Amino acid sequence: MSDTILARCETKGLRMTEQRRVIAAVLQESSDHPDVEELYARASARDAGISLATVYRTVKLFEEAGILDKLEFGDGRARYEDAEREHHDHLIDIQSGEVIEFVDPEIEALQEKIAEKLGYKLKGHKLELYGVPLRR
Repeated sequence: MSDTILARCETKGLRMTEQRRVIAAVLQESSDHPDVEELYARASARDAGISLATVYRTVKLFEEAGILDKLEFGDGRARYEDAEREHHDHLIDIQSGEVIEFVDPEIEALQEKIAEKLGYKLKGHKLELYGVPLRR
């Protein structure tokens, strides 16, 4: 990723209030996949004046601008990540809700091979695996 979420917001001409700047910073620093409530908790810890509604509006704006990707893993919670993160796939622990990012060159090659076999050039994909731990 060549620049920050804030820089991309400014490049796209989004009006950046101080509260939006805080939310952008929280998103930039997130290494997980926070939902709106988690973003609100983190942002309001920095600026008590930020409301849950502001966080909802801001993530919607960032998503519509192509700055954030909305992820839905079947648990009823929309989660968000930087749209310009390096490509990765997700393994979701259906017991704990933990989301594990991974990249596997064999899977990447196999997807390309399958698309080619079906007469297509792959332009993108999204892979989500759902599982439970083998050990308890």
